[in-house]
Amino acid sequence: MDAKVASLNHDNVAGGVIEGKKEVKSGNFPLTLWEVTMACGVLLGFVLGLLGIYLTMPASDYSFLKLPRSLQDLQILKDNLESYTSDYTIQVLVGYCLVYVFMQTFMIPGTVFMSLLAGALFGVFKGVALVVFTATTGASSCYFLSKLIGRPLVFSLWPDKLTFFQAQVAKRRERLLNYMLFLRVTPTLPNTFINVASPIVDVPYHIFFLATFVGIIPAAFVTVRAGIALGDLQSVGDLYDFQSIITLFLIGVVSITPTLIGNKGKP
Repeated sequence: MDAKVASLNHDNVAGGVIEGKKEVKSGNFPLTLWEVTMACGVLLGFVLGLLGIYLTMPASDYSFLKLPRSLQDLQILKDNLESYTSDYTIQVLVGYCLVYVFMQTFMIPGTVFMSLLAGALFGVFKGVALVVFTATTGASSCYFLSKLIGRPLVFSLWPDKLTFFQAQVAKRRERLLNYMLFLRVTPTLPNTFINVASPIVDVPYHIFFLATFVGIIPAAFVTVRAGIALGDLQSVGDLYDFQSIITLFLIGVVSITPTLIGNKGKP
């Protein structure tokens, strides 16, 4: 573990590596009290926002409200929320956005179910716009939170992936937008890792933002469209048929081609 962290330090990932190394080596909790306080402050902001939405809704039984972990949970949530969406559209929209951004900010799995829910409640075009907005906002929120407090967590959780990502970013610096688009469209690296690691390896925010905003559109369209026929899905694996996979792959190839050509032309 020390060797991996030292390698990252040699590659000049960013400042503060030695401190992160000591914390991981000693086995202590990797965050300082100030960093934990900041994270708790962000969490409290989300909680207060959701509480405000809850208080503006009519008195009812909201026991169905929970983060979906399966298609069955999602179907129950969709069936109950449909009756509120037309009369309390603003509250449902704001609540949806807060939950989606919260999940991405704190790396909570299950946003694919939220994307399906957008299609089921709002249709394809509104659903895609909603998912792209919330996914980009959530990724940006995670980016800035990681920039403040994420370094020790990234070093302790993903040392190998971070070494690979740092090397690729350094090698493709001149055409970094194309590479980041490629990562967003293809499953080369998990999106959660990209959100957290990008500020650590000095990916500029404007490139991160553009790559996220544009790169998630194809997958968002596939997922939201599937949400319209939610009852026909047997598993999350049914989202991506052969045609969808080929389309995403081709988009990824097109996005990375300028970077490959540029690297080949260098001496």
